[in-house]
Amino acid sequence: QTYYSRLKMNKVAALVLALAAGASAFVAPRAAVTRAPALAAVEDYLGADVETAGLWDPFGFTKDGEAAMYRRRCSEIKHGRIAQLAVIGFIMGDHFTLPGKLAAFSADINFSDVPAGMGALTAVPPLGWAQIILFAGLMETGPFKQDPKKAPGDIASFSWWVRYDDKAVRDKKLTSELKNGRLAMMAIMGMMVQEEVTGQTLVNQFQSGNINPFPHL
Repeated sequence: QTYYSRLKMNKVAALVLALAAGASAFVAPRAAVTRAPALAAVEDYLGADVETAGLWDPFGFTKDGEAAMYRRRCSEIKHGRIAQLAVIGFIMGDHFTLPGKLAAFSADINFSDVPAGMGALTAVPPLGWAQIILFAGLMETGPFKQDPKKAPGDIASFSWWVRYDDKAVRDKKLTSELKNGRLAMMAIMGMMVQEEVTGQTLVNQFQSGNINPFPHL
């Protein structure tokens, strides 16, 4: 009984910490922010004050220079895009699977044998993960490599890629991408933590009516 009590408390603590960390990203400081001259370039970044109604930098990241801010904005956009794909994959895994074999040589595994959610981490063989990481690395250093001469996140070099000449429209689209990416990063973290707490994927939780974030209490 002591073991299960500790396990219950650990799961609750993990969920509370995750929710608290995520919620803090949307809370603006009560005191007015004093902006140094060095922060002028940072304020030009789209989405710098979307959730906080003003530039908020409690850890002083904006003081590291424009090069560091450029790298961090590239990382933020990239992580946001990956998180959006992850959220879609988390949800669609309960509704759709690819036909055929996932591994025909190292193991006899079908795509349909891979569960949705966190269970896929252990169902996919190591060689499969090696292929995924290798493919991502090739894309990162190849056709989708960030050109430092271009805006953060502008990695499309295809002639058919949609470009917006109207600055207002372009800024609106880019801001929407930033906001959706930030939301997706929060969402995928919440979905993973909740699955660890409940033992169910998001779709399973809604199908069974188990929407209590603390099911063991």
